[in-house]
Formats: sequence, structure tokens, C-alpha cells
Amino acid sequence: MGAPAATTVLFRAAGWLVPVLALLLGAAGTAEVPFVDDELVARIGAEFGDEAGERLVKWRELMETAGDVGEEEKLERVNRFFNRLNFVSDLQHWGQEDYWATPVEFLATDGGDCEDFSLAKYFTLKALGVPEEKMRLTYVKALRPNAVSQAHMVLTYYSSPEAVPLVLDNLIQPIRPATSRTDLVPVYSFNGAGLWIAKQRGRGVRAGDSSRLSRWTELLQRFNSGDVRKSRE
Repeated sequence: MGAPAATTVLFRAAGWLVPVLALLLGAAGTAEVPFVDDELVARIGAEFGDEAGERLVKWRELMETAGDVGEEEKLERVNRFFNRLNFVSDLQHWGQEDYWATPVEFLATDGGDCEDFSLAKYFTLKALGVPEEKMRLTYVKALRPNAVSQAHMVLTYYSSPEAVPLVLDNLIQPIRPATSRTDLVPVYSFNGAGLWIAKQRGRGVRAGDSSRLSRWTELLQRFNSGDVRKSRE
């Protein structure tokens, strides 16, 4: 199903049309990071190798030890944990142009692209008690020195509704305020509660529910079913 004309115009006005905005009807539901029990670790280890199972154990340890620290410390620990994984394009890793992996798929296959880094951080922080309304999965244009821009996703965190967001990015390790990331131009953002069109560098204008994003809907279905896809590598 194609994007409604008004929404399409907004994204074209931003300079590009994100291909994942194939809009669907219906509710997307919710997702929580599953408890990583020994059965899941054993299944992933058997299907993907012992190192994959060990990565899930380390993820479980992260969630067990970071539950009682402050929110910004949670951001630091989760950002550092996932940024150790390998960046691999969807075409190379999954054999298709665009695929949003669940955190288990990301860890099991030891790689993913910017969406996978951002999604894994989002769901893990949510499981650690960071309120969903404080986080946005944000599509940006990443500006390069040669003036070429590239589609990119980051996780943004708002300590309060009017605060300058902090940016969790797989391109750089430090978590920095959005005001210092002049190399990123926001286009739109979403979380489980909504979808927003970027308005300069503020929180944006609400444009509907995140269930309208087909990749988000597909991701939640796999998340809730426990399906884990193998990469092509």
C-alpha cells in the first residue's frame, strides 16, 4: 500500500522519500524484550553457534545489572553494549534492501545496520524501565564532508518534554546532545505511541500512529512470536 499523498509530500519536502514508509492499516500491538532464559540461550546457541548464545547471556547480564542505575547511566551501558556489534548492510546480511531485525536476531547473527542498532537499544532501555515517551527512533539525513547525505537512524532520548535530546548513534561511541550533532538532520521519528514529522530540530509534528510503518508492524509480529531469522552470511 502506498503512502498517502500528504505524507509523501512532507517527506519529499525534506529532500528524500524513505522507502520504509509503506503504510499499513491496523494496530501494531506492543513488544517487550523477552526474558532471556536458558532455553532461549540454548536454542540460539544450537542454531547460530556458541558465541551467539554467549551474546544473549551478556545481554541478560546487562539487563540484570543495569536495572537500578540512573537513566543516563542506562543509556551509556546499553549504547556501549550494542555498539560493539558489527555493522552489516541489509542487502549483505539479509539479502534484501531493508529489514528490521529484532534484538535477538541482531545478537544471534552478530550484525545489522543502523536501524538494528537503534531498535535493540530502544527495546532494551524500555525493558530497563526508561519510559517509552522519553525515547524516539529517529530517521535523519547524515551529512558527509563531501556534502553527500545518507539515510540513517539513531535513538534519541528526552529527559523531559522540552529537553534537548541525547543521541545514541552507532557511528560514534559518545552520547551527545542533538545540538552538537550538526551532521544529522532529522526527518521523522516514532516510538510505540506515535509517528512525528520533524520540524527543524524540535520534537516534530505528530503525523499518526507508528502502526502505519510496515517495517515496525512486521518487527513487532516477529518479536511477539519469537521467530528468529538466519542471515544469509
